[in-house]
Amino acid sequence: MSASAPEEVVHAGGCHCRRVRWRVEAPASVVALVCNCSDCSMRGNPHFVVPAARFRLQPGAEEFIATYTFGTHTAKHTFCKVCGITSFYTPRSNPDGVAVTVACVDPGTLGHVEYRKADGRNWEEWFESSRIAGFSKEKVAEE
Repeated sequence: MSASAPEEVVHAGGCHCRRVRWRVEAPASVVALVCNCSDCSMRGNPHFVVPAARFRLQPGAEEFIATYTFGTHTAKHTFCKVCGITSFYTPRSNPDGVAVTVACVDPGTLGHVEYRKADGRNWEEWFESSRIAGFSKEKVAEE
């Protein structure tokens, strides 16, 4: 058994009105980013990033999702059309992943959240030194 690959648990969550629901496989302890970009700082959106293959929308959720983009249009800021909550989105830093809003995870499965600052206002410089691109890659268990 590898000490480098934490055991995955299934977290459930979604928006305030519960029309957008999802499940995500991620460790019980996650690293959440607190970004100061123009969008995240206004929404107050600490989030953790997972590979897209580990995220699944529940049936029927898609019809309640709207998407907002700006700037490079790489990030897909998804939100519920009914209550307006962004419970997940596709981040610019990890277009092959999903950013899950910590506060939108149902209670009981997150054991620990480490909060780290992300300098979205100086995105290019921060991205180069952050190593965040690896957050959306599958972890390979070592023997």
